[in-house]
Amino acid sequence: TKLKVTMVAWDRHDATVITAVNNFLLKVWNSSTGQLLHSLSGHDDEVFVLEAHPFDQRIILSAGHDGNIFIWDIDKGTKIRNYFNMIEGQGHGAVFDCKFSPDGQHFACTDSHGHLLLFGFGCNKYYEKIPDQMFFHTDYRPLIRDANNYVLDEQTQQAPHLMPPPFLVDVDGNPHPTRYQRLVPGRENCKDEQLIPQLGYVANGDGEVVEQVIGQQTNDQDESILDGMIRELQREQDLRLINEGETLPTPPLNSQAAVNGS
Repeated sequence: TKLKVTMVAWDRHDATVITAVNNFLLKVWNSSTGQLLHSLSGHDDEVFVLEAHPFDQRIILSAGHDGNIFIWDIDKGTKIRNYFNMIEGQGHGAVFDCKFSPDGQHFACTDSHGHLLLFGFGCNKYYEKIPDQMFFHTDYRPLIRDANNYVLDEQTQQAPHLMPPPFLVDVDGNPHPTRYQRLVPGRENCKDEQLIPQLGYVANGDGEVVEQVIGQQTNDQDESILDGMIRELQREQDLRLINEGETLPTPPLNSQAAVNGS
């Protein structure tokens, strides 16, 4: 098999270069001389994640499609810790991305099953209030591009980063209770009635009345009720800013975003 490099990373001080190879080895090189310092073995599949510690040049994290996450000491060429991402009833989950916190005390990873994995010191009591499934209701809404190639939300014709805070829902699109909705920045002080996610009833195309979550219902303008609530919250916020004497930001012409990307 022809050997190929799948990922490259430098340590925090650029003294060494770490390469992941498709024979599942990690190689540590002196960045000045090109000398091979260590070959690190432990992965059983290709590695596409290499992350240097934010300030300790000895520490680097690797993760890959085998579901393994390793913390390495690249000075000694040894393993410090290993975690295997086994998912009950589904086998292992390939790890797609990892990032350290700025203080280097925690890191977070995402896997092929849509999970967010949090690692660090101490207990997990702080995160126990978080539901197992948590998405924004706008996560999978279609995007379009305007005449200037700027990205807009197809339904509202707004730039995604300018839209009001979305609602938190589970994997099926069912909104979470109000105590979770207040975890979204910008929603901390909303009234209960502005955040009540309930099931409703709507007639389908066959004339049958079916139960449907509020986030999937639409009004006469084909706007979801959740979107209507968001629009009303934005209107109230704008009025409050006007009453406080603040100047509202001027929207771009033709609802065009001032930034590229999604």
